[in-house]
Amino acid sequence: MAATIPFITTEQMIEVDRAMIEDYHIDLVQMMENAGRNLAHLARQQFLDGSPQNKTIIVLAGRGGNGGGALVCARRLHNWGASVHVFLTKSRKSFTGVPAHQLDILDRMNIPLIFGKIPLAIGKTHLIVDGLIGYSLSGAPRGLTAKLIEWANVQPAPVLALDVPSGIDATKGIALRPCIIADATLTLALPKIGFKSPAIRKNIGKLFLADISVPPELFIKAGITGRIKHVFTQEDIIRVKFSAETNSKI
Repeated sequence: MAATIPFITTEQMIEVDRAMIEDYHIDLVQMMENAGRNLAHLARQQFLDGSPQNKTIIVLAGRGGNGGGALVCARRLHNWGASVHVFLTKSRKSFTGVPAHQLDILDRMNIPLIFGKIPLAIGKTHLIVDGLIGYSLSGAPRGLTAKLIEWANVQPAPVLALDVPSGIDATKGIALRPCIIADATLTLALPKIGFKSPAIRKNIGKLFLADISVPPELFIKAGITGRIKHVFTQEDIIRVKFSAETNSKI
């Protein structure tokens, strides 16, 4: 029987992130590693026929936590034999904290890092990974971020978004312009409240949920109730479907 799992608001997600770090001492680098590892696994299974070897992948990354998760994904896909090209929205010096740490790792691995440019002359691309903007979107995407979204949306390659397709208001459930149109989205912790909106289903594509090691008790403390405790008993990544009443089901 399918289990009903709750949605999470942006405010609750902020509290979950805070509590993970401050109350449970699960550091941001650990959460980012979990997110990026799961994203790479989903990419391999859903879009790369079980093997990234000799596949070309373009990773689009911002300088925040969402971008950091995408950088972890890039590293793992590279380790598994893919040809990975990472396009970043900001200059190297604008990266700080854990995302800067992830960027430094890729640099030391000689993974191609391209700053401030649109992908050109890459050849056949097998997958585009969207790690531009996460759930903390503030206003419509602009500048190079907007151009990268527009570029991704006209490519023949499938798009896999991390947590929230870039350009989605995860609270209101609206697609700002421009907005990624993903073939699949790997959301983290819990489905976002805005995903209830049928208007953005085409932007989300297939929805998957990843385990980033949030203690179930933390959700309860944050005021979130539902069948959460043993969601990931069998797998780290689960498919989420929507019922007619817009509840999320696994």
